[in-house]
Amino acid sequence: MSSDRAPVLVGVAQYVGRETDPTTAPDPVTMLADVATRAAYDSGVGQSVFTQVDTYLQIPLAYWTPLNGAALVAERLGIDGRARMQHTGGGGEIGVLAANHLADEILAGRTEVALMTGGQIWKTHERAKAAGVELDWPTGGDPTGADERFAPVTKPMVSEIEERHGLTRPIQAYPLFENALRAAQGLTLAEHAQRLGEMMTEFTAVAAANPYAWFPTERSAEELATPTPENRMIGFPYTKYLNAVLNTDQAGAYLMTSVAKARELGIPEDRWVYWWGGHNAAEEAWFASTRPNFAECPSMKDSSVGALDQAGVGADDIALFDFYSCFPIAVRMACAMLGIDELDPRPFTVTGGLPYAGGPGSAYNMNSIAAMVEQLREDDRSIGMVTGNGFFMTKHAAAVLSARPKQGGWDRPDGPHPSSAMETAAAVSDDSASGPGRIEAYTVMHDRDGQPSMGYICGRLDGNGSEGRRFLANTPEDPDLLRDLLASEAVGRTGHVRNDNDTGRCIFTPA
Repeated sequence: MSSDRAPVLVGVAQYVGRETDPTTAPDPVTMLADVATRAAYDSGVGQSVFTQVDTYLQIPLAYWTPLNGAALVAERLGIDGRARMQHTGGGGEIGVLAANHLADEILAGRTEVALMTGGQIWKTHERAKAAGVELDWPTGGDPTGADERFAPVTKPMVSEIEERHGLTRPIQAYPLFENALRAAQGLTLAEHAQRLGEMMTEFTAVAAANPYAWFPTERSAEELATPTPENRMIGFPYTKYLNAVLNTDQAGAYLMTSVAKARELGIPEDRWVYWWGGHNAAEEAWFASTRPNFAECPSMKDSSVGALDQAGVGADDIALFDFYSCFPIAVRMACAMLGIDELDPRPFTVTGGLPYAGGPGSAYNMNSIAAMVEQLREDDRSIGMVTGNGFFMTKHAAAVLSARPKQGGWDRPDGPHPSSAMETAAAVSDDSASGPGRIEAYTVMHDRDGQPSMGYICGRLDGNGSEGRRFLANTPEDPDLLRDLLASEAVGRTGHVRNDNDTGRCIFTPA
């Protein structure tokens, strides 16, 4: 394939809203149009590029339900109404997944110039609600094609049994994987807390230097990992400072085209960052409680290794990473799946990550891609990798980028990726589980005063002819029992499961 079709990111921009008055904060159309316009000027050719856009993808904003938000922004920018416009599905991988899709479309000649925008105005919405203010956001847009989605979500995020047990939020699910990986690595609770703090303090340092960060504050490892009234424990082992911050006002945009079209438009080559390869994957065991092994994530490995394979490089060749970082486990699992030491001196974020730079819903990758492009332009010898993660480590996307041209083509290598040999079949939970069992993964949720309130247990049954069957359970709401569960490693601990006929939930009591 001719190098003229090589996909290049040519314009990027980010936005962070500091306005505290919800009546003067920008509406969604203004925010997205402004960040797209700055991306156009970042390309070096300005707003004239919008007349060439033939594909526009928009990540929907929470609390904004116009007839067609993409059409409203496109009209503001002067994009031809005949351009293909789509809203995306949800998930933290969508920005990278879209970049991979658009690169494939450009390589195939189906797209010439693509625009992608995404963001959220959650904080403004929160402030307006608290003040009793009704926001006057645009509600129109040509409804033609408004229901057509790019990468629509076709499966629910949680199963019926998970919903019944209250396992419905990221703050409950991600700690399950974290505790399982800690046990698999043989770390003590104290060693683990220290490791989380040491890893994430590096993220805060990056955020502190990022003008678009929501919390540009550097914090020490001890400050991050130690529970205090200001940094209460939420879902063990995560304190508040180790959780993603979603209620932000942030946005990002990128423009992608081919080398030939970039030359035709007069976009300077020092603006170009080449897409070298990308890959997307999802868990066969879709629901969190059905993962065969909570200390592994096969689809995360598939997406990252697939992107590296198409790029023709290995993990050792990457100079800059931006691992999706809603919780530390997302970063630690990425390291484990790629065989990278967690103490590797290379940066694992170019923004500061979702807990510190901010995680505007499904749109975080708009910021990570923009920041990666800006850094790669500064050093055309470097190669960067950006990853995304949707739902409960369920959906994944990865892309490899560089400011220098890729050598060779873009065909994906034949044959399976290394993780295809890993067990992927779902471990179906027994919703009537009863008898002895042992813990595989767990967390203890805490109330707003930092006191333990409820335990979530994933485990396997022992004996009575039911050996090895998965169960999902809550613990009794007993503070002393929960404190005991927190006192030492609980993975592998035995106990008894019973079914509560009144609620339909399973209850696990540790021995």
